[in-house]
Amino acid sequence: MKDFFRVMRKYVSPYKAYLAGSLFFNLLSALLNVFSFISVIPMLQLLFGIDQNRYEFIPWEAAGMSAKDIAINNMYWYTTQLMDNYGAATTLLLIGLFLVVTTFLKTGCYFASVAVMVPLRTGIVRDIRRQVYHKIVSLPLSFFSDERKGDIIARMSGDVSEIENSITGSLEMLIKNPILLVCYFGVLIYTSWQLTIFTIVVLPIMGWMMGRIGRKLKQRSLEAQNKWSETMSQLEETLGGMRIIKAFTAERKMTRRFDEATDDFRNAASRVSIRQSSAHPVSEFLGTTLIVLVLWYGGTLIFSDHSPIDAPTFIFYMIILYSIIQPLKDFSKASYSIPKGMASIERVNKILLAPNPIQSPAHPKPLEGLNSAIEFRHVSFAYSQGNPVLHDVSLTVEQGKTVALVGQSGSGKSTLVDLLPRYHDVTGGEILIDGINVKDVSVTDLRSLIGNVNQEAILFNDTFYNNITFGVESATMDEVIAAAKIANAHDFIMESEHGYDTKVGDRGCRLSGGQRQRISIARAILKNPAILILDEATSALDTESERLVQEALERLMKTRTTIAIAHRLSTIRHADEICVLYEGRIVERGTHEALLKLGGYYKRLNDMQQL
Repeated sequence: MKDFFRVMRKYVSPYKAYLAGSLFFNLLSALLNVFSFISVIPMLQLLFGIDQNRYEFIPWEAAGMSAKDIAINNMYWYTTQLMDNYGAATTLLLIGLFLVVTTFLKTGCYFASVAVMVPLRTGIVRDIRRQVYHKIVSLPLSFFSDERKGDIIARMSGDVSEIENSITGSLEMLIKNPILLVCYFGVLIYTSWQLTIFTIVVLPIMGWMMGRIGRKLKQRSLEAQNKWSETMSQLEETLGGMRIIKAFTAERKMTRRFDEATDDFRNAASRVSIRQSSAHPVSEFLGTTLIVLVLWYGGTLIFSDHSPIDAPTFIFYMIILYSIIQPLKDFSKASYSIPKGMASIERVNKILLAPNPIQSPAHPKPLEGLNSAIEFRHVSFAYSQGNPVLHDVSLTVEQGKTVALVGQSGSGKSTLVDLLPRYHDVTGGEILIDGINVKDVSVTDLRSLIGNVNQEAILFNDTFYNNITFGVESATMDEVIAAAKIANAHDFIMESEHGYDTKVGDRGCRLSGGQRQRISIARAILKNPAILILDEATSALDTESERLVQEALERLMKTRTTIAIAHRLSTIRHADEICVLYEGRIVERGTHEALLKLGGYYKRLNDMQQL
């Protein structure tokens, strides 16, 4: 429970007004409930002749009597007057109407207490979803290489929904029930302290029995949520690899994997549900046991010679005691629901508390553009301890020049360019722009200088216009059309159904590879970056598409500082400098012609591509 209240303090603070409103209406509801019982039972005693006393009206300002005694006496007197003037049947009807009115007020207050909690519940869930999404967006790329997308989706959907159902749902019970229990126990102590002491002695034993049943629920809920994440991961992998699944006729294999995952989730969820479902019958049984024990002990008091309580008062006591049973049941439900929600909180916190090493400095240096050069100075990098990817790489890219990186797959080309926008941080050496370490400038300022065109053109399920203007505020239609024309994309956009308002489908699935790449280039052109990174932008294209894309790239590269990664050497033969990487080191560098004359690694690559 300590963890639960720590979580609540974190998320409830913005909604203190709603919490206060709920406390007020719950308190009012509890008082009205007690008042209706206290007032009706004595009146019924008079009505049915149990109380034979005659009462006289006592002035409200009478001395020597407490206000409570005067109120009780005058209530009895009003009841006897009603019986004398209108008869027993009419009095009974009026008492019933009085009970209806008090019940209406009580239920109205209860509804208000529930309604005022709705903004708090939905607000907490919204805040958690926002925090998780904002954290996901801010985390470095290395986080997502270690996590499955399906697991992250499961935490955003299933776990946050479980928090809403289990924790915020229990919050209402934890506000209402203590108020009811304090009011009811106060009445019970006032009515008979002997019976109440007996009740208080019995209750902890029953609470201990309930606690034993629910103790392992959090652990089993965590296991069930992990199984749900595996199921979602299977679904995400299936949707992403549908073409390969069908190409290799692996439908049966994938369905078998998914069936195994869903069976595991079902078994884990069943164990949680069975344990949770035991809450109601167990609390019902223990509540009935409590009533029977108190009934037996109260009966022994009444049957004794000097009973401290009479039969009508004992009936009233039992009614109030029975009213306590429901709040106690709600507490038992909360004791089962909260561990389930805390298991989900634990999974969500793996995202919220994930460290983010890519941070802007407290006092960043200004960086408004590239005026001199980019320098990689003795750069080393390793994704994990003891497995270096880059070794002591030194490279200078002067402003307005094009430097190409070539080499076999796994030689560290993409890793090297990913260090420039700080997708990862160097583990050795430093990267400088105009002599300023990239770690000393704002991440936003740094990345605003850089435009990317990757091998896989990443588009969003939106219109051509919104994909081209992605990340560029207040772009005009004329600017978008101009960028599309430079990228050789305007013609096929205008041939589509709604022109620039045509949606491209999920990840651009309605477009060819060359069309997706040209939209990606148009996006980079509109951003107008000082530094351009081309990561094998034409390697996955056919000859015709490559020609169109290459023309667009050449227009984009004019007047910009460019770092290009290429497998096809024909696309970078006019670069100002070509660096050949092998096993994380630059082994050759120079122009295309100079490297060919050198007769080393680059010439072998060139000869293989010529063949």
